[in-house]
Amino acid sequence: MPKQDSNARSRRPAACSEEAVFLDLLRACDFLSRGLARVLETGNLSATQYNVLRILRGTPPGLPCGEIAGRMITRDPDITRLLDRLEKRGLISRWREAKDRRMVMARISGEGLKLLARLDDPVSEIHRRQLGHLGKERLRALAELLAAARANRESQPSRP
Repeated sequence: MPKQDSNARSRRPAACSEEAVFLDLLRACDFLSRGLARVLETGNLSATQYNVLRILRGTPPGLPCGEIAGRMITRDPDITRLLDRLEKRGLISRWREAKDRRMVMARISGEGLKLLARLDDPVSEIHRRQLGHLGKERLRALAELLAAARANRESQPSRP
């Protein structure tokens, strides 16, 4: 009698197609994220730091720190420390608004722009290597499906 893998016995099949797709999305996200992380390591950046720099590059006058947090791909509960690290490296600058001293603004620095410019081609290349084989039509269809999944607000837990 063939020996059975102990992990195979403990696995249960996905309860529904939604769960199977969810698990496939997590696997795909992990695979894609690892490739990006290898590229970002060359700039000594985490994915969340890279995300902040990209957000700020798109808004040259700067943004309030709270708005940066709201635009993040993944939520970081401590945006202040994240911005502290970027500021310490000279990649961003922060200041208080004159009109409302409670509001802290952030802007990407010249050094931050240089770092992103250096990473632009390698990041594009890893995306092409990871997803280019799908072709334009399948990528478009995938993007539409993912947008539709994100648009389903019914699946979000209600806030107290």
